[in-house]
Amino acid sequence: MLRISLTGMVSLPYLVVTSRLSCKTVMRTLLPSRKRTSTSLRSGLSLGSVCPMINPTGNAVASSSAKQRILDMFASKVGLTGQERNTDRQRFQVHPLHCHARLQPRPVISSSLSVGTSDNVVASLAARSLPCPYSCLLRPSASPADCPRGGRPPLHTGNRRYRAGGKSVSSRLLRYGLVGAILATGLCDLAPSGRSAKAAPKAPASEGRHWSFQPLRRPKVATVRDLAWVHTPIDAFVLARLERQGLTPAPAADRRTLLRRLYLDVLGLPPTPEEQQTFLHDTSPDAYERLVDRLLARPEYGERWARHWLDVARYAESNGYERDGTKPNAWRYRDYVIDSLNKDKPYDRFLTEQLAGDEMDGSNAATQIATSFLRLGTWDDEPADPLVDRYDQLDDVLGTTATAFLGLTLRCARCHDHKFEPFAQTDYYSMLAVFEPLKRPQKGQEELDRLAGTEAELTAYREALAKPAARIKDLQKQIIQWRRKIRARLAREENKAAKPGPLSSVPPEVVAAIDTDPDKRTTAQDALVKKHGDKLEKEIRQAATPDEKAERANLDHEIAAVNTTKPREPPHAYVWYEESAKPPHTHLFRRGNPAKPADEVGPALPAVLVSKQPQPAKPTARSTGRRLWLARWMTSPENPLVARVMVNRIWEHHFGQGLVATENDFGVMGQAPSHPELLDWLASELITQGWRLKPLHRMILLSSAYQMSCAPNPAAAKVDPDNTLLWRQRQRRLEAEVVRDAVLAVSGQLNPQMAGPSIYPALPQAVLDGQSRPGDGWGKSDEQQAARRSIYIFVKRSLAVPELDLLDMPDTTSSCDRRAVSTTGPQALTFMNGEFMQQQGRYLAERLQREAGADSQAQIQRAFTLTLCRQPCAPELQAAVQFLERQKKQIQEDRKRLKGNHGDAALQALEAFCLVLLNTNEFVYAN
Repeated sequence: MLRISLTGMVSLPYLVVTSRLSCKTVMRTLLPSRKRTSTSLRSGLSLGSVCPMINPTGNAVASSSAKQRILDMFASKVGLTGQERNTDRQRFQVHPLHCHARLQPRPVISSSLSVGTSDNVVASLAARSLPCPYSCLLRPSASPADCPRGGRPPLHTGNRRYRAGGKSVSSRLLRYGLVGAILATGLCDLAPSGRSAKAAPKAPASEGRHWSFQPLRRPKVATVRDLAWVHTPIDAFVLARLERQGLTPAPAADRRTLLRRLYLDVLGLPPTPEEQQTFLHDTSPDAYERLVDRLLARPEYGERWARHWLDVARYAESNGYERDGTKPNAWRYRDYVIDSLNKDKPYDRFLTEQLAGDEMDGSNAATQIATSFLRLGTWDDEPADPLVDRYDQLDDVLGTTATAFLGLTLRCARCHDHKFEPFAQTDYYSMLAVFEPLKRPQKGQEELDRLAGTEAELTAYREALAKPAARIKDLQKQIIQWRRKIRARLAREENKAAKPGPLSSVPPEVVAAIDTDPDKRTTAQDALVKKHGDKLEKEIRQAATPDEKAERANLDHEIAAVNTTKPREPPHAYVWYEESAKPPHTHLFRRGNPAKPADEVGPALPAVLVSKQPQPAKPTARSTGRRLWLARWMTSPENPLVARVMVNRIWEHHFGQGLVATENDFGVMGQAPSHPELLDWLASELITQGWRLKPLHRMILLSSAYQMSCAPNPAAAKVDPDNTLLWRQRQRRLEAEVVRDAVLAVSGQLNPQMAGPSIYPALPQAVLDGQSRPGDGWGKSDEQQAARRSIYIFVKRSLAVPELDLLDMPDTTSSCDRRAVSTTGPQALTFMNGEFMQQQGRYLAERLQREAGADSQAQIQRAFTLTLCRQPCAPELQAAVQFLERQKKQIQEDRKRLKGNHGDAALQALEAFCLVLLNTNEFVYAN
């Protein structure tokens, strides 16, 4: 029996469901005849903004896939299997609601809908709810309606039903088309069965729960006919699906292709010619397996895979908004991620450190730096409403945590119960209470970081620093007095000379700021000192007498001497902090407005995810312990999501798409897994392996599924055009950073230096001028430093490196699960004519001349080996030789016309050829 719990009544003047969810249908559904020309709903929401099937102009969306996704979503909600969707043809009739009550409370429609064999659809009222007049909508077709168009039906309680007349539709469309129409319009809120938004959450029964909320159970490895193809259990699950569809997997990729794919996937760099030869000449049966182990042990692995996680963590080193100020020491979080992956830190600990590294036993600098994850979002340093901004920041923390680790869109429940997921507004604020104690270190508009280390380390440092710090402060006061003394002398001399004019070109407010104790300066004064302090200092030093200069030199010398006695400073971490173990109060906000607090809530987990709430958090001496409480639940056997979400992310980056295609959304609106048994098997295997990621990588890389070629198969494409069943490897374009790193590697310019502060590659002036504050906030790195790997480039929200931006580097405002892949004209223009590519093409040409000599064919063969990891075929070699000859001839002719010598013509021709190779699809694709 389909059960819809209504805890109130809604004003639905008309509700007509047809076999096609067209714009006119939904308009008839929502509005009485006299108001059909309007697109505004009684709830005050725009029709286009609340109904995903309709655009803002009111026209029906034509995408059949979008419609199917909506239908599948609601079919999943009512628990219909694929077979039930196709075979259920019971006819229903729906009656318009012209006669029904208006301006009634909004209902909450249950997410735990069930279907029985009787095919009766009953609108059942929750306990203590208002009577509902709409059950006449939800009954199999019978005789004419008891509810005349011009009248009003008697209100009732319980399960009394009305017979209804109207247009006939199938029960399939009624079951999830009708519910879909109601939910999609935003006129009804979604909540678990028998619960209102204000009620305390109750855990639903496990039956009928969404697939991702089900407990994690390790399935048996699938049985297949072609046992020779099965190298790992992964292959058995993949092949079983293919065999059921009558499909066969693509043949294995050749060794050169597989070698290049493996290097780019694991390290993000192409193999060198020497590495190519070593592998290709190794004919032992375990050559590939040993290569996999070697690559996973290399430090470049951490750099490659850290970039994937930084996308999820919305990593950036600036705040966004107009000023886009720098996040001090945020780069240490990047280095923490790289180091953790290289050490194969268990994922459960990796998660715990990022959420609660400061609350863990044995907390140290590394675990505290890990909590920078919570603070990497955007920040408005001059908000119009500080209270709203405070909860916007916490919303970012909560939303990113839920998305990154759980694959859930919990942020949608901030202002109301989630429209499509089984999360009440209470769930949102109960989870928000976990992060409510966090405080942001700042001084006005200035971001502050904090010292990181164990309590003993920090105490020892402060004690050792106290004496030299006090002495330096005293010396700084003497310097301030020294400046004042000189200015006073200059003033007396000016008075004696009776010459009008300013004593200094520096404004008085700057002088006042410089004379203020550094510990007592305001943010504005700090900015003035930073901008004008050197100028005033220079003027005063120039005006000083020899005795005054000697006095200042003594002070400077003593400060330098005292500085040498300072203890080594612990690392600084860009983190939140908690002031005490006493938790603040958390309230549910009406419509998400912090100015309208309602009921108080405490830390709790979403009811749909737990059968029983865990024991309350235990405060520590310096924190509430709430984040550690949450992290421990996330990594406990009771949580089925964390392992599933992480193995899906790993799978995505090896195959181009996750087993769940919506990597950041495992909820009802997300897609179902293509291989559910494989997903659960991998998740359980991750836990069995102690949450270590490298064994998971190894198993995937050794599988026949991973080693398949991308060879097309028309017959398979007809059955599975999207390659959902994995009958071949997917063509995958390299990410922006990998393309840049590969260019630097083949040109011989890549600097392998790891870790440390971020770098600033040279950018065109037009790019620098395009910042929110032109010319501000971009440093300078020398050419050698700028040639480090792209993961070390400073990530500024208001500015992007053109080569990275054009290849779809993600927006860092929110978590990114999968990068977009676009093909645009500016990509070709920049990669052929851009300064960076021109420079690297020249370096590559010089390398070819050094390593291959002056012979054109040898240069071409070396170029192909470096860039494409293969030798050119005969037609390619011939065409390349002819290209070089034509280019050289054209360059020489141009010189004659220009009457000048402009360098080596052969080298310039080779540069052009190198640019051609660097711009080929083969270079920028992994397969």
